[in-house]
Amino acid sequence: LTAMAGPSMDPAADSTAQQDSLFSMMDVFLISLITGLFTYWFFFRKKKEEVPDLPKMQTVVAPVRDSSFIEKMKKTGRNIVVFYGSQTGTAEEFANRLSKDAHRYGLRGMAADPEEYDLSDLSRLSEIDKSLAVFCMATYGEGDPTDNAQDFYDWLQEADADLSGLRYAVFGLGNKTYEHFNAMGKYVDKRLEELGAQRIFELGLGDDDGNLEEDFITWREQFWPAVCEHFGVEATGEESSIRQYELVVHTDVNMNKVYTGEMGRLKSYENQKPPFDAKNPFLAQVTENRKLNEGGERHLMHLELDISNSKIRYESGDHVAVYPANDSSLVNQIGEILGTDLDTVMSLNNLDEESNKKHPFPCPTSYRTALTYYLDITNPPRTNVLYELAQYATDTSEQEQLRKMASSAAEGKALYLSWVVEARRNILAILQDMPSLRPPIDHLCELLPRLQARYYSIASSSKVHPNSIHICAVTVEYETKTGRLNKGVATSWLRSKVPEQNGSSSLVPMYVRKSQFRLPFKPSTPVIMIGPGTGIAPFIGFIQERAWLKQQGKEVGETVLYYGCRREREDYLYREELARFQKEGVLTQLHVAFSRDQAEKVYVQHLLKKNKENVWKLVNEGMAHIYVCGDARNMARDVQNTFYEIVSEFGNMSQPQAVDYVKKLMTKGRYSLDVWS
Repeated sequence: LTAMAGPSMDPAADSTAQQDSLFSMMDVFLISLITGLFTYWFFFRKKKEEVPDLPKMQTVVAPVRDSSFIEKMKKTGRNIVVFYGSQTGTAEEFANRLSKDAHRYGLRGMAADPEEYDLSDLSRLSEIDKSLAVFCMATYGEGDPTDNAQDFYDWLQEADADLSGLRYAVFGLGNKTYEHFNAMGKYVDKRLEELGAQRIFELGLGDDDGNLEEDFITWREQFWPAVCEHFGVEATGEESSIRQYELVVHTDVNMNKVYTGEMGRLKSYENQKPPFDAKNPFLAQVTENRKLNEGGERHLMHLELDISNSKIRYESGDHVAVYPANDSSLVNQIGEILGTDLDTVMSLNNLDEESNKKHPFPCPTSYRTALTYYLDITNPPRTNVLYELAQYATDTSEQEQLRKMASSAAEGKALYLSWVVEARRNILAILQDMPSLRPPIDHLCELLPRLQARYYSIASSSKVHPNSIHICAVTVEYETKTGRLNKGVATSWLRSKVPEQNGSSSLVPMYVRKSQFRLPFKPSTPVIMIGPGTGIAPFIGFIQERAWLKQQGKEVGETVLYYGCRREREDYLYREELARFQKEGVLTQLHVAFSRDQAEKVYVQHLLKKNKENVWKLVNEGMAHIYVCGDARNMARDVQNTFYEIVSEFGNMSQPQAVDYVKKLMTKGRYSLDVWS
């Protein structure tokens, strides 16, 4: 009854009941809110205080341990670490040889890529007994560090570390034809001393323009006695052959797991993914391959590589790197001479399980693939290869000859120079000329250096050709002293790349390497370009870009080209293109030296002298940028000497002042070189 009477209750009583109800609900709500906030605050605060401790330890400690060469050396009982700054593999090869040497003196060495480790740990090396750091540092370009030593170089410049407990030695790899000979080796040697480290042997300076191998051997034979004296150790005996890798032959293998020429990721050529670089090259289709010269013995060519859909970007002046393949006939002959089934699938596994380098090249693979894509079979082998191979020569006189050439004796060095280097004997020629030398093919594959990418100055502008990269190259082909015909690996291989619709035979694995060879920021700045022969390549790109800028309505400064070739009717490269650029008013001056069209040879430096007043005016008043591309040994040096003369004459300077003036232009980026030897 009461319940049924509810709706007809007095309004005042109803209102009071509602208020009571409301207050009780608010009380509950407030109490819940306060409790919730307190609970949230309590747990949140605890999380903030307690949780970070564990992740902090993980994130800080783990990577340091992973990238610590000190921890690795302690774990594996090493006391000598040999770091290498290597662009073409030679410094890495020297580092491996030095680390292998260590066992002869009761020491243990390891070769290390500075890119893979934290070099600030050098201050801790003294924690290891009889410890020593050796640096095999190549200089690249115009006094620059190699790609893998860039971080180390940056660290050295910024570091204020105390390296007083560090003992070190440096061997530099350079080329005297370049302006900044061995700059990286000299810098590392000097900077380590400044940071308090103790040099235990003098800086070695290898010269690739002379005999780099001999320079290294000479330094090495004096380096180890200095190490022995410093640490009070003695050689434990003769050099012995120690295998670094063990052979595993795969009889039952899934062919989808076998490398067929890829540089990094398995099947990367079938399933291409950007970004593309040295370890992940892009397979570019050759869309054009035409002969540039009209006559003569040489074959000069212009190739165009399609980079559509690759996301590859380049600037005029950059380099394109291509991975070539060895001539199949050379590969087959090595297989035949060693009586090997080249299609055997195998792996070479590092016997040092702690090493970061598990294989000398991508494995598993076949001997054919290794000899075609991964190993250098055309350059004369270094002395360490001859020494290791000597044990397999069954004829004692051949064995003695190989050992002698690998020795540090003057007679041995002279024999190596004449019989191997000057005769340009590659591994096949050595096997042919030494009938008793028949090494196991797996050991040969372990010893041969890696086949390196070849670099070419890009002959196009991305403003005009965003989807293609152009190459200008000359095929290398010559007869050796033994009567053999030697061919350049990359140029012969590129020559065979005939464009065809979706044909795999015209694919080129490539990537772009950035350069400092750049047009001025302001298009109105005059440029003087000097590039005889294929040295014209980057300037075709520069002129294309200046023409494009002019079409965009930009004010473009004087564009001057000094070009040289042998004969006007024979090898005048890009003649029509240059004539068109001149007609359009983009190429404001074109000076061409034909060296063999008259009795006296005429080169680009002679034309610079002829126009010296105009050259000085452009440099001094116009603030022109100077660019030199081509041969480093003669042309680049002669051109530079010509600029010294012009500056001295018109700037009223002494020879030393003129040299200083040109050096300052280089420092300011107004005199740039893209040269090779």
